[in-house]
Amino acid sequence: MLALLAGGLALTLTACGDGGGADDAKPALKVTTGYVPQPVGHDMAAGFFVVTNKGGADRLTSVTSPLAAEVTLHSTKDGEMREQDSFAVPAHGRLDFARGGNHLMFERLRHTPKRGETVTVTLHFAKSGAVKAVLPVKETTYQPPSAGDTQDKQ
Repeated sequence: MLALLAGGLALTLTACGDGGGADDAKPALKVTTGYVPQPVGHDMAAGFFVVTNKGGADRLTSVTSPLAAEVTLHSTKDGEMREQDSFAVPAHGRLDFARGGNHLMFERLRHTPKRGETVTVTLHFAKSGAVKAVLPVKETTYQPPSAGDTQDKQ
């Protein structure tokens, strides 16, 4: 009986692991589908993108850009915009910055970006460090295709 209990305990400890799960793995980040809508004013702009992570968890802690004196992180929930200190990037998941949700705010613009230009941003992550991305400036009303849309639809 004691041998069975000891064997069961060994199996239980093995199943629990040593904490070396997906959250401890190195993050593998990729920034895609980014854009900045051409702003209608001269002092602020918004930015959107997707961070895809094929590795362990990370955290977006800040963003900088030569476009603006300050870039802040925001979430929108129930129509209310709130500044955030950081955003979790889940292990083997994604972090979306999209209209009506999470977004960047470029504040105190150094110049007003126009459609056709690009905006360079540096995303700062807790584990991955700095990741640069180039966001094209799109028309003010631009809406990216949804994941279910295809380019060949007519």
